Amino acid sequence: MMQNIKGKVVAITGASSGMGKAIAIELAKNGAKVVLGARRTEQLQELVEEIKSKGGEATFVQTDVKHKTGLVRLVNTTVEHSGKLDVIVNNAGVSQLSRIDELDIDGWEEMIDINLKGVLYGMAAAIPIFKQQQSGHIVNIISTSGIKIVPMQGVYAGTKNAIRTIAEAFRQESNGKIRITGISPGFVKTDFANNIKNEEVKTAIQKGMEQIAIDPIAIANAVIYAISQPDNVEIGDIVIRPSKQN
Repeated sequence: MMQNIKGKVVAITGASSGMGKAIAIELAKNGAKVVLGARRTEQLQELVEEIKSKGGEATFVQTDVKHKTGLVRLVNTTVEHSGKLDVIVNNAGVSQLSRIDELDIDGWEEMIDINLKGVLYGMAAAIPIFKQQQSGHIVNIISTSGIKIVPMQGVYAGTKNAIRTIAEAFRQESNGKIRITGISPGFVKTDFANNIKNEEVKTAIQKGMEQIAIDPIAIANAVIYAISQPDNVEIGDIVIRPSKQN
């Protein structure tokens, strides 16, 4: 199956750290050409150099998924540089966890802008290219938060479940030329909790990560599994979490 990865051109959002970084490294290791998108250019440059030092192919485009022009630039630069785009991995995401009656409207809007609109912008940038090529694969990194609904995660889970719904509709609308996969990670060892404003929630999440979180390579392996399938096989949804996670 790994032979199906070699030579694939993959654009990845949120690629400067965490799951996005792991996905980029593992794909490049298996012969994919990766184009990294994120806001932090210094980390992107370091990651490109790391991948190249190990014989991989990588470039980066500074990308803020809150702006559709950023995703268009990421996709267009990828096609200009590599002649095609095989896969877009919509990985960029943010979490602000709080009770709904705390009315963290700024947090809601940030999650809607990045987790929901950012993914839609990524899809909108890639779909015209995929239609032109008559092939392509969209991989959305979602979350187990949308599968098990719990307090403090209502709006976050809502943004993730919106992507689940949109993806299923697109799957049915597509003629099979464009595949779509949703990967829902549970606790993963990343700096994901660092942006959470609620200190009590942040501490609880970080404690959970320390105790049971899995390596982000597990998510990268799930991406590899999904995109390495033959063209007529679509992996719809993958849930990947620590075996101890409730």
